[in-house]
Amino acid sequence: MNSLGNIIGEICKVVLPIKQEFYPGNPNSQVAICTLASIPLLDDLKDSGILSNVAIIGRLFSENKGIDNMIQYVYENRNIKEMILCGKEVWGHKSGHSLLKLHKNGIDENHRIINSISPEPYLTVSKDMVEYFQKNITIVDLIDETNIEKIFKKIKIS
Repeated sequence: MNSLGNIIGEICKVVLPIKQEFYPGNPNSQVAICTLASIPLLDDLKDSGILSNVAIIGRLFSENKGIDNMIQYVYENRNIKEMILCGKEVWGHKSGHSLLKLHKNGIDENHRIINSISPEPYLTVSKDMVEYFQKNITIVDLIDETNIEKIFKKIKIS
């Protein structure tokens, strides 16, 4: 990421602090939920009782560090097989779009997410981790969906 992006990121941490990035749930569940930039949806899902049926609920703001963290998490928690991608995109970053492009196309030799329209879609995770994500995770694309009942209907509880 460029230095201007790092500076802006640090300013955002101070000006717009976000208290929680994710909530762990049932470690035996195969389902993870990503609410993108929808913090109220993240909190509503956490308070709904669904955590007993899903492995984790988290947000995704950035097309680089955020996706790196997500890929590493599912790589280390191999019981996760499905990711519900819901909520509103981060304006300018399009992290959900980048995650879908990563899943479909992978990364190039520079670790850039192939066909991403995000400004800084460069990852630091290994190609092995990306390939694991591509082969072993099913993404349910509900980008822009914030209705909890509609999201619940897509969750396969095992």
